[in-house]
Amino acid sequence: MARINVLAEDVELDAPFLIEGLPGVGLVGKIAADHIVEAFDMIHYANVHCEGIPPVVTYPEDDSRLSTPVRIYADAERDLLVLQSDVPVSPAAATEFADCVAGWFEEEAVTPLYLSGRPAEKEAAPPALYGIATGEGGTHLDRAGIDAPSEMGLVTGPTGALLSHALENDRTAVGLVVESDPQFPDPEASRALITHGIEPITDVDIPTDTLVDRADEIQRAKEQLAMRMQDIEEESTEARPLRMYQ
Repeated sequence: MARINVLAEDVELDAPFLIEGLPGVGLVGKIAADHIVEAFDMIHYANVHCEGIPPVVTYPEDDSRLSTPVRIYADAERDLLVLQSDVPVSPAAATEFADCVAGWFEEEAVTPLYLSGRPAEKEAAPPALYGIATGEGGTHLDRAGIDAPSEMGLVTGPTGALLSHALENDRTAVGLVVESDPQFPDPEASRALITHGIEPITDVDIPTDTLVDRADEIQRAKEQLAMRMQDIEEESTEARPLRMYQ
């Protein structure tokens, strides 16, 4: 049965922001989410049991306890949640996954920040970032000074399904889209997400020095997941422009 199984009932949160870290283009969301969980030593708050998640289990280093590959971590002091995923969610079951997760977000008064990479060639300039929103999400983008898209586009995969669910049900959600490497893990794009998107929206200072310093290590660690995602026939999460006349 689809559900979110809360493990840390004693953690008190007050309408928190949730950072979604599903794997996608450049693994930008996953890298950002993993970094934030580690930087704040966040508490393993809940396990996610939803359609679209492969029937596998994960175990951490130096710990024999098992958990689902998609988990939620919490930081009560910063009123912050992070959805961390060690596996790609099947695009074929994206709608069912979105219904499961977003339903819990609504019950817990969570404001989700959905993260997506937009394939782009690497340049010397920092990767561009823009925001999209549903419900009252636009107020968060305005307050943070995040630009709107410069061209028409769409978000696909599980993150697109989550945004679609928010739009259909008139719920507040924020989407952050960053230019990222179309083939390889992109820690620099993840840093841009954190510095120019997540930090100003959540009003939480997130150290990112180690994220850049460990770029090579992160790339090696994530390449295996990136290769698994390339094997998925259907599209995974990404944002891309819609050029109507080409």
